[in-house]
Amino acid sequence: MILDEALTEIKNLVGQPLDVLDITKPVDIEYARHLFKVISKLSPLIGNMIEFFIPSVLNKKRWQMSGEWIRQDPSFPDIIFSGDNERVGIEIKTWFPLATEMTARFKESRLRLQAMPIDVVVVAWIPQHIIYGKPVILDIWHDSALSLADARDNHYHNPPDYLVFEPFDTTTRTLNLQQTNTNGYKFQGDANQFAQAQAIVQSWGDNGKIYSASIDYQLKLNMLQAQFPYRLDTNFAKIDRIQHHGLEQFKRQVLETTLEGYTLLEWSRKDLMKDISALQTLLE
Repeated sequence: MILDEALTEIKNLVGQPLDVLDITKPVDIEYARHLFKVISKLSPLIGNMIEFFIPSVLNKKRWQMSGEWIRQDPSFPDIIFSGDNERVGIEIKTWFPLATEMTARFKESRLRLQAMPIDVVVVAWIPQHIIYGKPVILDIWHDSALSLADARDNHYHNPPDYLVFEPFDTTTRTLNLQQTNTNGYKFQGDANQFAQAQAIVQSWGDNGKIYSASIDYQLKLNMLQAQFPYRLDTNFAKIDRIQHHGLEQFKRQVLETTLEGYTLLEWSRKDLMKDISALQTLLE
């Protein structure tokens, strides 16, 4: 299958520096401290360059089926293989392990994910020398987009306290107005209202709290939202919080990686205003 072959090619990029920029070695400790604080701000740029880099690498390979990998911007997924007999996609998320968390979100509706096979690829990157040098692909994780959506919905959805909504059918709208993302809503009522909402959810039966993208179930959620106060959760669907087993294992593996004498977890927790010995070793 082309998707499996492509993922193998992408995994082979681990350890490869990206010739997109080169951060100059700091000349003193103060500038090194500054870089340590702001280096994560490069993530959007690096992520964008990785989205260009991966399809260019994949298109160097001769595929059994005629076609090519095409980057889509801003459409989902980031790249697709468009061929005569097969159509698959890859959504790319990047992660700078010294940041406080994975800031990438995954809000795509599971209904849309059934149209073609799509995998999510998370690329962990870091400069060659922690704060300077070329960006290096440190490690790569992937799984089906549907598995990520399942983990997200099962983690968040807990009626009546938290509701996950599928987008309504907007295919008749122009492309820029079509909705394909799920959204999460948090209960904001008082204790009496919450008890009333609980009674309604209990009336749905044994499976009432099990998430479903079906129209019937989504209509029940809409009726609940119409009767009680809810607020849109702006932090919904951050992949760092959805507790996907494979992704959590990948995070631990990356953070336990030792670079320049410390694990990445140790680097991320360092108070470099008090302990500058680590930075000094980088500058030697």
